[in-house]
Amino acid sequence: MAMIFDHIGIVVSDIDRAMPGFCASFDVAEATSRFDDERLTVSVQFFRGSEGMTYELIAPLGENSVVAGVLKRGTNIVNQIAYRTPSLSRQGQKLAGSGFMALSEPQPAVAFSGAHVQFFMSPLGFVVELIEVHGCVHKFFRLDR
Repeated sequence: MAMIFDHIGIVVSDIDRAMPGFCASFDVAEATSRFDDERLTVSVQFFRGSEGMTYELIAPLGENSVVAGVLKRGTNIVNQIAYRTPSLSRQGQKLAGSGFMALSEPQPAVAFSGAHVQFFMSPLGFVVELIEVHGCVHKFFRLDR
């Protein structure tokens, strides 16, 4: 079963403040709408660079956000590598069999129209996000610069 690359997630304190410098640095010309996900306690927005790479800026949604600690510690700012998969349970079992540890239970994500996501810590110390979708669901629009 293949995992298909979706995006790299980067934690920022405020998407609006981070966006201009980020977009200029990575030659970003397209973005999605912003998604505020109360269940996951984050605000996210996706950006696509001219080379085709997709980035997700992730900001805390409230003081108890799951990413608030990331910002306080200043670690894991490049937070996760995300992949789409047709079966979160099968791919999750495969990762677990390779020494990955589940960091969360599967839960619906607003940014993916309610598709389930789950996070895993790799044996090498980086986070992988699995997204149970069959095709890319990001709807980008051109940024005016």
